[in-house]
Amino acid sequence: MSHTVDYYFAAQSPWTYLGHTRLAAMTRAAGAVVRVLPVDLGRVFPVSGGLPLGKRAPQRQAYRLLELQRFSDLLGLPLHIKPKYFPVSSDDAARLIVAVDHHDGTEAALKIAGAVFAAVWAQQRDIADEKVLAQLLAEQGLDPARLEQSHSQAAHERYDANTQQAIDAGIFGAPSFVVDGEMFWGQDRLEFVERKLKA
Repeated sequence: MSHTVDYYFAAQSPWTYLGHTRLAAMTRAAGAVVRVLPVDLGRVFPVSGGLPLGKRAPQRQAYRLLELQRFSDLLGLPLHIKPKYFPVSSDDAARLIVAVDHHDGTEAALKIAGAVFAAVWAQQRDIADEKVLAQLLAEQGLDPARLEQSHSQAAHERYDANTQQAIDAGIFGAPSFVVDGEMFWGQDRLEFVERKLKA
């Protein structure tokens, strides 16, 4: 019997970027079912007690930059710790991932999600710009119609439902992975996710 992984993330999250490729590889290797669930952390934080980055204590903000650099170096992933377009509104990018997931399936959704993360953190591109989102679709070989479909009522409702599902599941940060009902928070917990998938 295959495992099911609920993959909760915010489209602008650097930690999700750092873990995304590893998660995709390990779930593929395990034959796990992945549910791709972009969420609005702006709605999750008030419920979970989280704070937006700009409202966190200076020492926490400074340590975050140190950890980002450490993990970038460890994983060999290019990352600008202070990218040109961050903070950035990620709702449109999230709904684009939702639309791709709905029309093209999980693998395509993982692909466009990875492209969105890299756009912010490796390429310093503005994911709030529709032209950039259109470029990302083209670069991934996906139908340009997905951009218009991302503005549909269905995409909006799915994004809202994902966010409510995250709140109901006790999610408080990104990325979070729920494997067969057990939650793991953070890309630095992927070893535990892998152990669970192999169990």
